[in-house]
Amino acid sequence: MTMTNFGPTKLEATLIPKIAQQWGTPVYLHDQEFIENSCEQLLNMPNAYGLHVRYAMKANSDRTVLRVVTNKGLDLDCSSLDEAARAFSAGIPYSRMMLTTQEVPTGEERAELEAMIKAGLKYNVCSMTQFQLIADFAKANRIDLSMRVHPGAAGGGESATRDTGSEYSCFGVHLNDVPQVKALADEKGLRFTQVHVHIGSGGDPEKWRQNIDRELGFVKSYFPDATTVSFGGGLKVARMPGEKQADIAALGAYAKQRITEFKEATGRELQMEIEPGTYVVANSGHIITRIIDKKLTNELNFLIVDGGMELLTRPLLYGSEHPIAIVRQDGTLLSSEYDSTPTAGLKSFGIVGRCCESGDSVRLDNDGNIVPVLIAEPEIGDYVVIGGTGAYSESMSPENYNSHRKPGAVMKTKSGELVQIRKKQVREQIYQNELDVQL
Repeated sequence: MTMTNFGPTKLEATLIPKIAQQWGTPVYLHDQEFIENSCEQLLNMPNAYGLHVRYAMKANSDRTVLRVVTNKGLDLDCSSLDEAARAFSAGIPYSRMMLTTQEVPTGEERAELEAMIKAGLKYNVCSMTQFQLIADFAKANRIDLSMRVHPGAAGGGESATRDTGSEYSCFGVHLNDVPQVKALADEKGLRFTQVHVHIGSGGDPEKWRQNIDRELGFVKSYFPDATTVSFGGGLKVARMPGEKQADIAALGAYAKQRITEFKEATGRELQMEIEPGTYVVANSGHIITRIIDKKLTNELNFLIVDGGMELLTRPLLYGSEHPIAIVRQDGTLLSSEYDSTPTAGLKSFGIVGRCCESGDSVRLDNDGNIVPVLIAEPEIGDYVVIGGTGAYSESMSPENYNSHRKPGAVMKTKSGELVQIRKKQVREQIYQNELDVQL
């Protein structure tokens, strides 16, 4: 039987040319129903004394995505003042946000931070310097704080660049410094009512379980006022066929057991918090690109598409793999890596973008060499659809490299309607802040 849809969202191939004709290519595509289902799965995660789910908005900061997520009941974890202000501009109150940042705001930004905190934003202290600068303000306004702790434990991420708990990562107050920060807080009568540890993205679930044990240990030792314990995010998502996704029910059951045991040992009930981003949106997204050229060398056949590393930098940054589907101009699905189909009749192609950069490819090996993809051979004008791109693609990529413009984005609603949620950047926006200086 001929397949007509593909991927976790069961995307109908016939929609691809319709979207391309209406909004052009390249273009980002999101699926509302998938995002909402992901939110519901997380909210139903087993827990002992309550569960609070925050969405790590750095994964995808589009205001429509933020509204879908928060309307389902998730709050936000923000990585910068600008992220918090951006979410507020989308209609989300600061009382639904926590700020976990490397920034040390001063001047106008410091005043902005204080206003946000007074409006209900939770401040997650991530360094000694941050604590020293916020302490008097927090005391004067009787504000409880959160602390992100650096556990000094490696292996929490899928790769070294996504490991945020090792000694080669600088996120949070290192466990060695926690007693000093806590002593200073005690002197000022300040309370840390929440403790947070995030060890990395997409790593081994066993490391996530170990983090639960480790974190509860130092909550018991150092944080008598803590009522909430955040185990971070990083829940692994299976983008490619054959990858194993994190079993959040099993992880939740383990956390529930350990928090229950903590209550039995200490008499303290802790609310659990998590802050996933990828799990919520990654597999909701696709990038639709059009084949604009075909080339070959002595070694490799190439397809050149009209969107590459400036739309999706994860292959170049992390060596990440994303599934590829090939769709004809008439909407016929030629081949899809999502499906376990025979490789007979397929051909190897290096799929590359239009940037002047040798790493501009949808698939690279650990040395940065282009890895060919087995696909049904398409023609110029057909579509290459890149899956698993709902997270850390449009929110992270260098869209103006080579002065390419950031593409628009489309959302498929629960009713099946296609709506544009962001326009394509106009050329003038690339250079609108440049000054016409005469030298």
